[in-house]
Amino acid sequence: MKNTTPIIGIEVHVELTTNSKMFCGCPADHFGKSPNTQTCPVCLGLPGALPVPNQKAIEDTIKIGLALNCEINEETHFDRKQYFYPDLAKGYQISQYDQPLSHDGFLTLDSGKKIRIERVHLEEDTGKLQHTILNGERVSLIDFNRCGVPLVEIVSMPDISSTEEAKEYLKKIHQIVREIKVTTADLEKGQMRLEPTVNVKITDASGEHLTPLVELKNINSFNFATLAIDYEVKRLVAEFEKTGFTKKGGNKSTRGYDSVKKVTFPQRQKEEANDYRYFPEPDIPPLRISNSVVEKIRTELPALPDVIIENLVVSGVKLPDAKIISKDRLALEALTAYPGFDQTKLASFIVNKKIDISGNITSQYRKLTQIGETDTGKLSAFVEKVITDNPKVVEEYKKGKTGVLGFLVGQVMKLSGGKADPKTVSTLLLEKL
Repeated sequence: MKNTTPIIGIEVHVELTTNSKMFCGCPADHFGKSPNTQTCPVCLGLPGALPVPNQKAIEDTIKIGLALNCEINEETHFDRKQYFYPDLAKGYQISQYDQPLSHDGFLTLDSGKKIRIERVHLEEDTGKLQHTILNGERVSLIDFNRCGVPLVEIVSMPDISSTEEAKEYLKKIHQIVREIKVTTADLEKGQMRLEPTVNVKITDASGEHLTPLVELKNINSFNFATLAIDYEVKRLVAEFEKTGFTKKGGNKSTRGYDSVKKVTFPQRQKEEANDYRYFPEPDIPPLRISNSVVEKIRTELPALPDVIIENLVVSGVKLPDAKIISKDRLALEALTAYPGFDQTKLASFIVNKKIDISGNITSQYRKLTQIGETDTGKLSAFVEKVITDNPKVVEEYKKGKTGVLGFLVGQVMKLSGGKADPKTVSTLLLEKL
């Protein structure tokens, strides 16, 4: 008997929507711009250039940390992470290692399970390689426009144990960072990149075994992330059955995901932390984040999705409708603007698009909640009661005073709580009279 349990941790990289880059004044909005037109000596790491941290980027990173229930480090600093890739102009990346801005947070899934957040740290993005054919030869060109853009890394603990949990976790992260307005997090533009780390616990007759770790790099779709994890889990199990290889120091690897072939492919052996030779960035002094700054940023946080959903459910909205409405700011505003209406019904009308939230919501709601032709049994009972309770008015009507019909219609409307269709009421009264 063999049991397999996926063990998944996820690094989410989020580009912040600041006006300028992390350590220089170049524009941070790089998407679609002509290659290498938004660079300077600082982001290219030319000799003598000195980095100056972007205060807005630091505050936005703290905001993400608070939104994910993290502790904020009072003392923090930037580090140099040494590695040599063509798209890393300086030959090192300014990042954070032992003292990130935020640490020890959590995100709660709908099941109530908490996924621990190890850290939320701030660094600079790299440039971008473009593989093409030039003069008949395969070449790799480098665009440094993205180099130096503020990049936040959200690192979870390996608490995720299924692709369903992974997808929910990623969607919640995406919703939160957009809700607090620190990024547009457009996956197609690379503003949010997903990097799951996967291995599998295999339990068989001989005991428990952990497969080697695999980091899946630079995925730009929630669906692709889950497909890549699924594929990798199966591949790791098959590889273990063939080779018996298990997790140990130094055998972590990185793989890419081919969304056309729906397979992962090997890239390189993954470095350990000591391979990066981290040391404090000598050109940037350590930072001290005062409690007053943290509390000021905390007050700027809007109501977050989980809180919004909880409040909607308390008001009577069904949970599935609450989840949908929490993701649509206009729908949420339309719902909460009419607390006197039946929130269960109004939410259902909005979700099922029976109400156009850009139109007159009051008239649409009343029309939808009217007791009409399909409820003639209920209306007939109201009509009978009004006729029985008002014999003098009925007698006047029978003598030719047809104007009193309006009074009788009004009495039926009153009994129905204003929900009856006046035309249907009038027809039923005429029939009875």
